[in-house]
Amino acid sequence: MVDMFYAGGRPTPPGAPPRSFSFAVLLRVESGPSVTVARVTQPYAGMSLVTTPRTPFAAKESSERKITITMHVTECGKVPKDAGLPFLDVTLRNVRAIQIQSFILGSQYAHHLSQALKAACDSKITSSPKPPRRLN
Repeated sequence: MVDMFYAGGRPTPPGAPPRSFSFAVLLRVESGPSVTVARVTQPYAGMSLVTTPRTPFAAKESSERKITITMHVTECGKVPKDAGLPFLDVTLRNVRAIQIQSFILGSQYAHHLSQALKAACDSKITSSPKPPRRLN
């Protein structure tokens, strides 16, 4: 059995693009064989993410693995103003199967995500701004 827990905000790494924010999760492999975390994704079209360690990486049975996730807002118009029940999709692989699991990380994560999105998008800037309209 594999589970994931929100572990709080983290400093955004140096060199991250503007409108980025980071947080940590704990991935716990409670039983069963070791797994490889092949991919971590989130559902919003206006954001991308990277993990530290970078995927793919291994997680052993009866262990916890701390993962730092850095999200980057690419287009403010495509992210929610208030993230109610945000989740992460994690693709897991072992010797027998590949499986995608969705993890809802709870109210602290939802609050942190909503605050980070508000801070990133207060100016309403998107990744592809439109030129100003000329009035004749």
